Amino acid sequence: MINKRLLIKNLLSHNDENSFYDKKQKLSLGSKEGKAKFLKHICALSNSNPSNNSFIVIGIEDKENKIVGVDFFDDSKIQNLINAYLENPPKITYENVPFSSLPRHKVIGLVTIFPTNTVTSFLKNAWKYKRKSIFYRRGSISMPFFGEHFKLRNTNQQRVEAIQKNASNHIELTLNGVFDFMKNHKPEYNPQYKVFNEQFVLCWAGKQKRSNGEEYFSRVDIELINEQVQLFYSALDDVQISYNSTSFIVTEFILLGLEQQEKHYPLEKTIINFKENGQHDIVNEFLFQPLKFEDSIINHIYQNCNAIVRKIMKEIPLSVTEHEDVLRLPTNYLICYVHGFLEVADQLKKAKNYIKDFTDETTYLKYKEALRVIRKLKYQ
Repeated sequence: MINKRLLIKNLLSHNDENSFYDKKQKLSLGSKEGKAKFLKHICALSNSNPSNNSFIVIGIEDKENKIVGVDFFDDSKIQNLINAYLENPPKITYENVPFSSLPRHKVIGLVTIFPTNTVTSFLKNAWKYKRKSIFYRRGSISMPFFGEHFKLRNTNQQRVEAIQKNASNHIELTLNGVFDFMKNHKPEYNPQYKVFNEQFVLCWAGKQKRSNGEEYFSRVDIELINEQVQLFYSALDDVQISYNSTSFIVTEFILLGLEQQEKHYPLEKTIINFKENGQHDIVNEFLFQPLKFEDSIINHIYQNCNAIVRKIMKEIPLSVTEHEDVLRLPTNYLICYVHGFLEVADQLKKAKNYIKDFTDETTYLKYKEALRVIRKLKYQ
């Protein structure tokens, strides 16, 4: 197994990006430009590495090669984006890799692009990149190809194989990973580990709570120690956890409703299956069934949210009641989204800086959770 934290360190030791490796401070998949540039780099790295893996490391300050980190990113639908926009799309994975130098809620993102040995091109227009566009890597730059026939060249296979070999996991790294996990989580989060198939070591922690007779965990952190990959992280939402001899199962819930009528709605089930051949896979099952309120109530909530955002944009002071409504703005906009108001993400983003400045971070965490759930619902 490859220890992904060690792999990232080996890649960063090259300092400069090259034809098999790119680094970014962050991804901006919420904008057309950011999405198109990400697709361009995937296309270029795939075409420049027909016989070996290639990588994008996210959360790195470029000039000083400094590890700054990004928020945990739920990657379950990112392959859909690649398949929708690229001809001969490569298989990719996005993994969240924790580093001890980063806060608990920050990770380094590792995108691995697997070889296809075929020419990848744009299947349709994306931002300023036209359909049938082909890109490749020249050093650290993703370049457009203007000729008639692009020829795949295998130039990095030995270098990449050596880097991956040097990142192989061993027992000391595994034990250190378990000890670090236990040390970095407070006792109230009950950190623990479980071994699957005598090969995989999975650590998890979460704060236990009960609601309506059901057991939930909040602030859940799940890490596959062998690969040093964070499989799940939850800042606010509640999850239920179960496991057997070969699988670890996480069912994610969101708390939705009007004022005091909130209740838990199942959102998604994630099943991590551990196999006898040293492999594992992750299966996601979407569970959410839209809640329904009367149209008059939803229209009132939507108009009220928009009025607050307009005041924030114009820097008009909010009343005491309006300030209290801001605390529910992420949840209320999310309720509006599931009732068909599909533009609410853009509206919510207009209030980001205002919400981020609150001394209590709870509303900002709800803001990020609402956008994450909207992204999940959008892909469905």
